[in-house]
Amino acid sequence: MLFRRGARMPLGRRGERAAERHLRRLGYRIVGRGNRYRLGEIDLIAIDGRTVVFVEVKTRRQIDDESPAVAVDSIKQQRLTRAASLFLKAHGLLENASRFDVVTVTWPDGKRTPAIEHIPNAFEPTDRWQMFT
Repeated sequence: MLFRRGARMPLGRRGERAAERHLRRLGYRIVGRGNRYRLGEIDLIAIDGRTVVFVEVKTRRQIDDESPAVAVDSIKQQRLTRAASLFLKAHGLLENASRFDVVTVTWPDGKRTPAIEHIPNAFEPTDRWQMFT
């Protein structure tokens, strides 16, 4: 998606960029962004040590009683697991350790910096797609 000079970036994209900067500060190496598959999309793919990390980013404008992470329900987890499996297979990485992290970005209007919560190993792979170590 192209943006005109001076146009505001969509909130979700701003959140993904903030999550990426956060992960880089933690020492992760980002190797993929917005990987789309028929079965789902992976927001960020990173390497943490020797582990392939599939990252789901959830961005919201305000802090509610619930964390944005609750939006990563069982259906979303299943889609992410299937997309991750396709990525690992396509890149010959099925034998590598992998995990799923969730990064929540809460960016209230008027604030220059968001609140970021990183949940490593947020969920286990689902059903028959459990080919992770």
